[in-house]
Order: sequence, then structure tokens, then C-alpha cells
Amino acid sequence: MMANRSRTLYAGVTNDLVRRVCEHKTMLKEGFTRRYLIDRLVFFEDGNDIRDAIAREKQVKGWTRDKKVAFIESINPGWEGLSVKLGIVTAEILRSFRSLAATSSPQDDNNDARPC
Repeated sequence: MMANRSRTLYAGVTNDLVRRVCEHKTMLKEGFTRRYLIDRLVFFEDGNDIRDAIAREKQVKGWTRDKKVAFIESINPGWEGLSVKLGIVTAEILRSFRSLAATSSPQDDNNDARPC
């Protein structure tokens, strides 16, 4: 599930979470998430069966907004963006880190992170 600053919610299913989050963060695709600037990953589940994932997506989309909010707040009370924790960083974040690194002591770049 993703959200924007005003906590408008979006639920979806994907076979590549990193790619999909990057698409949202860079606003590559037209549609709901671009129109409402949905760019913060606030919850995700991992699974192996696409049929189960689609069924779960439908279940979540059937919940009331209040239930979705309560669910997110039960596991992510601060609505923190989870993408950095997954190693997904935007080009803007990478530029900031590189700029800081250039002005401070030498550090290794985080080669484990996948930029958008």
C-alpha cells in the first residue's frame, strides 16, 4: 500500500516491488497515483502465488478507509516511508548522499541500494 502526504491510499499488486515503487516515486505512469502524488510505501506483503496476491489485493480494496488506516497504523504508526529500508532510493537521495560524501570523509557508496 502506498500513500501521499495527506494519506490518500493506493493498494496494488506487483511482481517487482522495487520497480513499482520507483515508478510511483518518479511519477512515470499516468493515472491515480500520479494525479494524487502517491509516492510513499507504507505497507507491503511478500508472497509467492499471484492468485493469493490478487485475492489479498481485492480483500484490502474492499475494506473501508477507516479499516485500512487502522491496519497501517497498527504496523506503521508514523506512516514512515518503507522504501529506503528496502534499499530503494531515488536519484535525488543518491545525489544528496554523494554531495555529503564529497564534503566529508570518504565513504563507500551503498552498492546494495537500487536507485529509481
